Amino acid sequence: MYEPIRTKSVHSTMAGATSDFPHRSREEELDIQLAGHLAALLAVTDELRTLAPSADLDAAAERLAGQVARLRGGRAPARSSVTAVSEPSALHRRAHALAGRALVVAASRADTAAAILAAERMDAHAAEESGAQELSGAAH
Repeated sequence: MYEPIRTKSVHSTMAGATSDFPHRSREEELDIQLAGHLAALLAVTDELRTLAPSADLDAAAERLAGQVARLRGGRAPARSSVTAVSEPSALHRRAHALAGRALVVAASRADTAAAILAAERMDAHAAEESGAQELSGAAH
């Protein structure tokens, strides 16, 4: 009824068997994931800095860049130049979501420095978003 499997499985199930592809540990995978979330948060922060420069955003960008470099073994993150102008409230919502993702990964790998930074950025972007909503509500 079924044709028998004629090739060897790509997944090694035998103990002690070697594999042709590299494996990463859970910690390495979490480092990669956390660095990606923080790098994305850095890109949004840079975009916000272009729209509304502030010392808080400058300091946050430097701290984010430092954390990304630490997680990537000293390699500095790529910094983007802003080409499209986005609405600040949408950027704050996006930054809040990215910081939340980074916080979850940082907590799962017990990275206190990254978790504190992510939580601070979540608070800052939530405050900016609620302030923008209050201003738009008062205008109507």
